[in-house]
Amino acid sequence: MSSTAISPFLAAPAVVPILDPGFRPAALATRAFARVATVPVTLALEQADGSVFHHAFRVLDAGHPAAGANAFFVERLSKFLLWAWGGFRIHLAGPIALADGLRRHYSETAVGRFDSEIIGERIYDRPIEVVSVESADQLPVPRSNTAPLGRHWNGCRIGFDLGGSDRKVAAVIDGNCVFSEETVWDPYFQPDPAYHFEGVMDSLRKAAAHLPRVDAIGGSAAGVYVNNRVKVASLFRGVPRDLFDSRVKDLFLELRRAWNGIPFDVVNDGEVTALAASMSLGCNSVLGIALGTSTAAGFVTAEGNITTWLNELAFNPIDYRIGAPPDEWSGDGGCGVQYFSQQAVGRLIPFSDLEIDSKLPLPEQLKAVQARMLEGDERASRIYQTLGTYLGYGLAHYSDFYDFRNVLILGRVTSGPGGDLILAGAREVLDREFPELSSRTAFHIPDEKDKRHGQAFAAASLPVIN
Repeated sequence: MSSTAISPFLAAPAVVPILDPGFRPAALATRAFARVATVPVTLALEQADGSVFHHAFRVLDAGHPAAGANAFFVERLSKFLLWAWGGFRIHLAGPIALADGLRRHYSETAVGRFDSEIIGERIYDRPIEVVSVESADQLPVPRSNTAPLGRHWNGCRIGFDLGGSDRKVAAVIDGNCVFSEETVWDPYFQPDPAYHFEGVMDSLRKAAAHLPRVDAIGGSAAGVYVNNRVKVASLFRGVPRDLFDSRVKDLFLELRRAWNGIPFDVVNDGEVTALAASMSLGCNSVLGIALGTSTAAGFVTAEGNITTWLNELAFNPIDYRIGAPPDEWSGDGGCGVQYFSQQAVGRLIPFSDLEIDSKLPLPEQLKAVQARMLEGDERASRIYQTLGTYLGYGLAHYSDFYDFRNVLILGRVTSGPGGDLILAGAREVLDREFPELSSRTAFHIPDEKDKRHGQAFAAASLPVIN
């Protein structure tokens, strides 16, 4: 896509990220585009369980001088919907040329093929399909499934949370946490599934030592899980495909057998983020975002339920500038992982003038920045101020798809005084640029223990003990 076609819509933010003045928020671009667009388009995403989700918007008339931007905005929106909501079939009601372009994107471009393989083939067992219809009344009818999640506290339970740089575990007796621990590990590029199996077992055994018995185990992990089976997960991306199919897919079923078949449930870490947020706040309509090794997110509806959405906001584009920082896995630019994670911290360190060795692992770089924050180093503060600005514009974009009233952030990046700066920066953006959204949104941040171990504690409540 030529930068000339979209440049009229890439508005500079009123609140400029102090370390990243080139940032061009998707929230501002989509609003600028919508102000002049006149041709109605609806995307409907279809999931394997029959759920269908609609999103209506407008594009430019073919005769508009900036009509070349249509393809860019349709593709970026489609990308966001796929990773936020999920689906294997995209129905497009609107100009057929847009559907044709989207179809070519998923079959001919590297970024599109990545999405088609991961979301389509590995999650839904089929490549992404694009279907064109003339009008919205020809689309499949919207329908969705929601379900309650967790909040079971009877008995002696273990909860674990698997991240890319550490794994956390909590031992819980009738809702009271009696032990929690964090262990550093490096799962991303380990080719042997035994590394992952033994790592999880080590944490479970340590927690079990603090319980009179183990009645149930609940887990939170980055990726997509269906009936405790691993569909796709960045934690295992170093495992060759044949070993993934033979050992990783049923890894948690194998762990359950090792614990004598007790209730054992593993779900996406984003859903547990939302669950932890809802329980911590005592309210619903919650968007929970964990800034850790990557970005985990989840959403609890006004009724206190979760949906069938993926909520994989790490892959969702929030920066529309040409040449935006690329995600190391998909290769796509401007995705959330480069703005809401320890990867974002590592990326911003060189611009902050902090003298931190770039060869250190990212968790160590983050620790160094946090230590400088405790010393009152303004250079470290600028990193967190930048993350806060990102978050404000990111939330404005998310609000087009999530009806949230509460936002909770957690994860290792938010530990220490930096977390308060992130929230302050996000609030400044909403107050200045999106006052209506600001007036209806409450920000929350858990205490230090919950920031680091809240997801493991919440995960313990997942299984039902009969």
